[in-house]
Amino acid sequence: MIRAKRKTGLVFFPAFDWAISPTHPEREERLLYTQDQVMEEGLLDVPGIREYRVRPAKYSDLQRVHFCVPDEPSMATESHLISAGGCLVAADAVMKKEVESAFALVRPPGHHAMKVVHGNRGFCNINIEAVMVEYIRDVYGVKKIAIVDTDCHHGDGTQDVYWHDPNVLFISMHQDGRTLYPGSGFAEENGGANARGTTINIPLPPRTGEKGFLYALEELVMPLLEKFEPELVINSAGQDNHFDDPITHMNFSAKGYAELNARLKPDLAVLEGGYSVEKALPYVNVGIIMAMAGMDTSTVKEPGYDKHYAPQAPDITDYITNLMGTLKDQFLINPPAPHPAKNGEIITTSKRIFYDTDMINENQDERLVRCRDCAGALAIDSHSSKGNKMMGVHIPKDACPMCQKMAEKWVNEALDNKKFHHIFLQDRTKCTYEVLR
Repeated sequence: MIRAKRKTGLVFFPAFDWAISPTHPEREERLLYTQDQVMEEGLLDVPGIREYRVRPAKYSDLQRVHFCVPDEPSMATESHLISAGGCLVAADAVMKKEVESAFALVRPPGHHAMKVVHGNRGFCNINIEAVMVEYIRDVYGVKKIAIVDTDCHHGDGTQDVYWHDPNVLFISMHQDGRTLYPGSGFAEENGGANARGTTINIPLPPRTGEKGFLYALEELVMPLLEKFEPELVINSAGQDNHFDDPITHMNFSAKGYAELNARLKPDLAVLEGGYSVEKALPYVNVGIIMAMAGMDTSTVKEPGYDKHYAPQAPDITDYITNLMGTLKDQFLINPPAPHPAKNGEIITTSKRIFYDTDMINENQDERLVRCRDCAGALAIDSHSSKGNKMMGVHIPKDACPMCQKMAEKWVNEALDNKKFHHIFLQDRTKCTYEVLR
């Protein structure tokens, strides 16, 4: 009898009542075909594979991660709460040791949602992986976590959430941002002042195939994980690197995805993109489920493989070989030096963010305490083209007394300033979120 060598949990939520539009690729059919394929393969009858029912996340779960402007109900529909809640169900199943791994096949996706949320960008409102990570930290006390994002688009939202956090290693393998939305994810983006070297971007060229992805995994991703020693590994599992995906330009296959997951062995996987709804996504998801369960994936094959898949071209192989050499030198041999600012110094940065789905522009001015003892207090002054002006102050989970004192000072200054419509205090040391205005 076929059995799962590794007990694996599955959580499905197709979100029947949420879509960008009826004809948009981000719609409910994305997961209906996957559910059909899982049934056809009989995976739910395999001993060791167990399906779990979703539950909605609470607004307080979102408040561990985001500053939603003006508030959570304005940014998160019931579908967003259930999608995030599905990830929490998967996390519980693994952390309670009911299964050894779990895959949350849920939507809407989340990895483009940043710390501040004024609307939808890249089909994302709520960063469901980050909601899961912070839940795991609070409920189960896990400290060091690695997120490996294998979506074709750079996971800029997850990068933004964990930019200053030295205890979360974020690695994104994606199509080069010079050729695809969101236009970011380059090697020089390597973490904030208190977390240098814990953000790693691997921008792969268009037409990268199985050979290139698996080479990058073995040459850089796995050594980085070994060096970081995370307590949990999470795969932010976007399936839009597939050769049949209509909105990207890569050359990955269902069998390649299965092989990548078999080698990565994530504790948790969360579905992100993937828009070849019938031809690729069901087969890629089935391959990942089988790989996570430790099953033989040699028979995984999408209908168009023989007709449309071609081995990776030699010029792409040469490019990736050179790229990996550069990145290994940058992150493994000569890792980034600590930021030169003095302990306690305030580092200021500014950035502009475009919400492509909702057509919103946001400007952010950020202040961070350079701190050698914790992730540093953070203050974000944000205003959007919708007219909202917000101050969000974040106290990290392991905040030192100096950073807690600075956060208190920033809050008092904001309360004295009438320009802010909304003032939020996210205190991760107390697991509290206060709406101060």
